[in-house]
Amino acid sequence: MLYNRLLAALMERIANLLAIRGEASYRVQAYRRAAQTLARLDKDIRVYWHEGRLESLPNIGPALAKKIDEVLRTGHLRYLERLEQEVPPGLLDLLDLPGLGPARVGLLWRQLGITSVDDLVQAFAEGRVQGIKGLGPKTLAQIQAALAQREPARWLLDVAQEVARALAEDAVGRGWAQRAQPTGAVRRWVEAPPRVDVLALPAAGVLPEAWLAHPVLRALEVQTEVYAEYTTWFGPRVRVWWAPSDARWGYALVRTTGSEAHWRALVAQGGEPWLASDPLPTEAAVYAALGLPVPPPEWREAALTPVLRTWPEHLADVVPWDAARRAELHSHSTWSDGRVSIRAMAEAAMARGIRILAITDHSVSLRVGGGLSPERLRQQREEIRAVQEALGQGIRLLQGAEVDILPDGRLDYPDDVLASLDVVIASPHQALKQSPAEATRRLVRAVQNPYVHILGHPTGRMLPHRPGLAPDMARVIRTAVQHRVALEINANPHRLDLRSRHVRLVRELGGWLAINTDAHHPRDLDYWPFGLAVARRGWAPHDRILNTWAPERLLRWLREKQAAAV
Repeated sequence: MLYNRLLAALMERIANLLAIRGEASYRVQAYRRAAQTLARLDKDIRVYWHEGRLESLPNIGPALAKKIDEVLRTGHLRYLERLEQEVPPGLLDLLDLPGLGPARVGLLWRQLGITSVDDLVQAFAEGRVQGIKGLGPKTLAQIQAALAQREPARWLLDVAQEVARALAEDAVGRGWAQRAQPTGAVRRWVEAPPRVDVLALPAAGVLPEAWLAHPVLRALEVQTEVYAEYTTWFGPRVRVWWAPSDARWGYALVRTTGSEAHWRALVAQGGEPWLASDPLPTEAAVYAALGLPVPPPEWREAALTPVLRTWPEHLADVVPWDAARRAELHSHSTWSDGRVSIRAMAEAAMARGIRILAITDHSVSLRVGGGLSPERLRQQREEIRAVQEALGQGIRLLQGAEVDILPDGRLDYPDDVLASLDVVIASPHQALKQSPAEATRRLVRAVQNPYVHILGHPTGRMLPHRPGLAPDMARVIRTAVQHRVALEINANPHRLDLRSRHVRLVRELGGWLAINTDAHHPRDLDYWPFGLAVARRGWAPHDRILNTWAPERLLRWLREKQAAAV
C-alpha cells in the first residue's frame, strides 16, 4: 500500500533528522514508532483518514495525525521541509554506511562540516576523519571499504511497481496526461531497478512541474525534451518519458521498456527507416513491422536475441503468468520470527487457493529469529496436527524447517531430526562474507545432505544493500541437480534469490525449482508474482516448478526424496 509506505518513510526520515540534530530520544522514538505502525498496517492509511480515525491507530496522536492529514491533502509536509533547512538531508545517505548511526553522523556534521557522502570521501582523502570520538581504525576501514563499493540507490521491485502504477493512474486521473503506464526496468520485472520509469502522453498545456503535486515526488531535477526526472521521498529517482503522440505510442513504449540490448537487436533486425516516421501506435505494430512476434516485457533482455524470431516455439514450456500455485513450501509462524499463528497462516493460504502449506520455522542456531530446538520442534508438531484436524481437508499442512547452513556446510539439526520433517529447506543466514571458494564448498556440502529437499535463498542477499555470498553457482546447481535438491526462488522482493540467470542454468541441467514467498505474515503470501517473474525471466519450465504440481505428485516427490536418505 503506497501511502502507508510513503508516510512510514517520511516519519522515519524525520526521526533520523531529529536524531542527527541531537534531539531528545523520546521525540525521535515517537516518529520511529509511528513509522512502524504505518508500515505494518493491514489497511490503506487513507481508509482511516477518510473516516477520521487516524488517532485510533497505535502511536498516532493529534500532532502526528495532523501531519499525515497535511501530506494526504497537499502532497507536502511543512515541518519536514523546515527540518531539512536546518539539517542537511544529504546526511541521511551516510546512515547506509556501516558503523554510522545518527549520533556519529551528527558528530561528523558538527565537527567536520560534512553534509554528504561526497564530503565524507573528501574528508577521508584529506585525513580529517581520524580522531573523531567513537570511530576507531576498524570502523573507519569498514566505512572506507563501503564508500569504495557504493552504488546508486535502487528500488525494491514491489515498491517500484507500486509507485509506477500510482503515478501513471494519478497522472491521468488528475489531468496531467492523456495516457500513462509503467515502462523501463519496472515493466521488465528487473530486480532492484535503478529507477522508476513511466511513459506519458502529456495533456495540453501541462508542464512537468505539475507532477510535483504527487506526494511521492520531491523535486524536479532534470528536464529535457523527451523526459523529466524527479527525486522522491523513497531515495531513488523517477523518470517520466514524454510520448510524442498517440500515433507513436507503440514506438515510445518499446523504446523505453528496453532493455538496451533488446533494442539494439530490434534495430539490427529492421534498420532505421521504420523508426523515423511510421505511425506505430501499438507494440504489436512495432514488432509486426519487423516481422517478429511480440515478446513479453520480462523477456526483453540480451538472452532473447538468438531466439528473437523463434521464441514462441523455443520457450513454449515456460511457466505462464496464470500458473496455479498449489503449494507454499516456505513459511514462518510465531514459533520463530513469523507474526501470526500457524492457524492464521493456514487460513490465509486457504483463502488464496493454496492446497499444501509447509510451516518451516527457523532452526536452533538462528537465535535472532527465535530458532526452534528439537524439543520445541516436537511440540510444534502437535500444534500442526491440531490445526490440521480443525481445518479438515481444505489444506494439507506439512511440518518442515528452514535449517541454517553453518559456515562449514553442516546443517543446524542432526540427521535424526531432519528425518522427522516433511520438508527440509537448507538456507544460509550467517557468515555471509565468506570467500567465493568457501561459500561454494559450504553450499555444495549442504545440498549433498540426503535429507535436504530445497536449497533456500542460496546467496543470502538482502536487496538493495547486502550482496550476500558469491559462490560458484554453476557448481552448486550441478551438485543440487545430482542430489535431487530443488533450488528456491525466494519471491520476497528483498531477496529474489535465485537470480534469473541461475534459473536458466537449472533449466539447462534439468533441475527442480520451488517458488517460495518466505512468508512471515499472511500478506507476504502475495509475493508469489515476484518469484514467478524471476522464473519467467529465467525461462523456467512449468513442469519443473514444485509449487505448480498436483498435491499428490508433490507429496510423492517429497516422500521419495526422504525415503532415499534412509
